[in-house]
Amino acid sequence: MRSSGVDGAASTEQAPDHRATRLLSLSFRTFVFWGAGVAALILAVGYQVGALVRLVPFLVFLPAVVAGVGAVWQTAAVSVWILLVAAVTFTLRGGIDVTDAYSLLLAAAFGALSTAACWYRIRHGEETARRRSHEDEVRRLRSTVAELQRRILRPLPARAGGVVVDGRYRPVEEDRMVGGDVYEVVDSPHGVRVLIADVQGKGLPAIGTAFSVLGAFRSTAYRTKDIRELVDAMEDAVVQYNFHAQQIEEPERFVTALILDIDEQAKVCAVNCGHIPPYLVRPGRTGPVALSEPGAPLGLGGLVPEPRALGEFALPPDGALLLCTDGVTEARDRGGAFYPLEERLRGWEDVPSERVIETLAADLRRFTGDHFRDDVTALTLYREGATAVGGRQPVG
Repeated sequence: MRSSGVDGAASTEQAPDHRATRLLSLSFRTFVFWGAGVAALILAVGYQVGALVRLVPFLVFLPAVVAGVGAVWQTAAVSVWILLVAAVTFTLRGGIDVTDAYSLLLAAAFGALSTAACWYRIRHGEETARRRSHEDEVRRLRSTVAELQRRILRPLPARAGGVVVDGRYRPVEEDRMVGGDVYEVVDSPHGVRVLIADVQGKGLPAIGTAFSVLGAFRSTAYRTKDIRELVDAMEDAVVQYNFHAQQIEEPERFVTALILDIDEQAKVCAVNCGHIPPYLVRPGRTGPVALSEPGAPLGLGGLVPEPRALGEFALPPDGALLLCTDGVTEARDRGGAFYPLEERLRGWEDVPSERVIETLAADLRRFTGDHFRDDVTALTLYREGATAVGGRQPVG
């Protein structure tokens, strides 16, 4: 459907060009008739008042008028026509003297300049039209991808297995909704599975890799109980996508990801694939969760012989767990300073869990002046009993 839509739009754009050419030809015929009338009028007036030779040079301005509205050959034709009218007029008067020759040379030069100006106008207009057509095509493509991404990424907040997941997602090109960050929440028979991932690069080239990771996570999260098997399936998806990318001479990409499994007792099992660690926000004990060293990003797991480490911790009823991409930690203010995430979180220990993500988003906008250099994704997870349940969307 996307291809037919683009093709259809291209056909629509071509039709006005043909109509514009036709209208230009018709208007030129009218102008030639009008131009001939103007030339005849000037000649008649000049003949009647005895100032024919002095009025003829005014005809050289007609090519300049045509250059602004007509084609190159039309401007050249009018220039030749004016030159012939002037030459015939001078000849009938009694011959071409030195002054008349200079006048004819001036008319020829003015006609040549008008023709050159017309050529430049048309060429510049065609380049502008091609550039706008390309920009429109890219805009339509991005709009299609944006709609696809809106349908694929789950709306938040969501409720699953006694856990509320809220978040904010902002691509670096916010109006196009195209980024390399993905997230997902799956309420599986084995527990609540949560994914946040950041694909190397951004924009359209990173979308394919991001969707492959998202698809592998969704399909495997329901089937397997072991979270490490889920991570292995995502690793295979990235490897397969990179193999395909290599065949079509596109760059291979890796993906940093954090995968969580939360059981009914709010015990969290986590596998970190080169991603930013989670942060726990709670009164008196705010900071990054102590996990083992991050493993290799997805797509690079084959370079590390050791199996991916599994970390465990509890999600307390009075705390919120924050997951984010490097678009948060590497956000900069106007002076180039990085966003002090941990410092900010410690100042929000008394903020209700359901308002942590809202507070973070507002503070990020103030800190950066609403200017972001990378995709920004942040999720908060907290136990359902810590806040009212109204207005949340269950995960289906």
